[in-house]
Amino acid sequence: MDTGNASRILMVDDNQEIREVVNILLAGEGYAVDEAGNGREALEKIRADDYDLVILDVMMPGMNGYQACMEIRKSKNTPILFLSAKSQVEDKTLGFSSGGDDYLPKPFSYQELLSRVKALIRRYQVYKGKEEEGQEEAEAEAHKEQKRVDKEKAIVLPRLKIYENQEKVLLEGKEIELTDIEFAILCLLGKHRGQIFSVQHLYESIWEEDYYYGASNTVMVHIRNLRGKIEEDPHNPKIIKNVWGKGYRCE
Repeated sequence: MDTGNASRILMVDDNQEIREVVNILLAGEGYAVDEAGNGREALEKIRADDYDLVILDVMMPGMNGYQACMEIRKSKNTPILFLSAKSQVEDKTLGFSSGGDDYLPKPFSYQELLSRVKALIRRYQVYKGKEEEGQEEAEAEAHKEQKRVDKEKAIVLPRLKIYENQEKVLLEGKEIELTDIEFAILCLLGKHRGQIFSVQHLYESIWEEDYYYGASNTVMVHIRNLRGKIEEDPHNPKIIKNVWGKGYRCE
């Protein structure tokens, strides 16, 4: 199978059998899959190459998945999907707090894994503006000109300027790094200032999946991480505010 233009996935698990099973499944769907047996090996591969998704086991010797995720986040915004036998709410919260984008408890169905993988890669490619290969010169020039025009357009919030088409956010004039989920949340709330978004509305709009029990915790952790990057005082937010019993809104 030709995987030259396929989305690239790094599968990280100390269990060789699980790596092989997941590799076979994803390769059968047309993905190019690389493997790492532990967190440190994963970091070496990620620093040397680019991936569209990292699937990361939590319980690994030496460097666990949470620690590896935090190290990855120092230099990469690649989406990270945690796989773990630990399925308590606090485990998921720790996963999201360390920089993960999604969390899938073991055991899981192949269909559920494929659904999460496809959704994460799709969002990553959209928000990172991954261009299709083989564009004509005229299309490239038109795209370049459009970006120049779009550069002048910004969503303006207190202390922030959001350039949606460039996937860029300036905080008091300096560019800051956000994950694709954080960027999507900020754009959605910023474009609809004053509008209250329920947790369910946010989840279904950003994750493009049906709301489920526990998704509110996912949204809450990502907003907390986002506030830590954009608010002067995350404990007393001025940009993204809670509306008690209703949801969130941008002032």
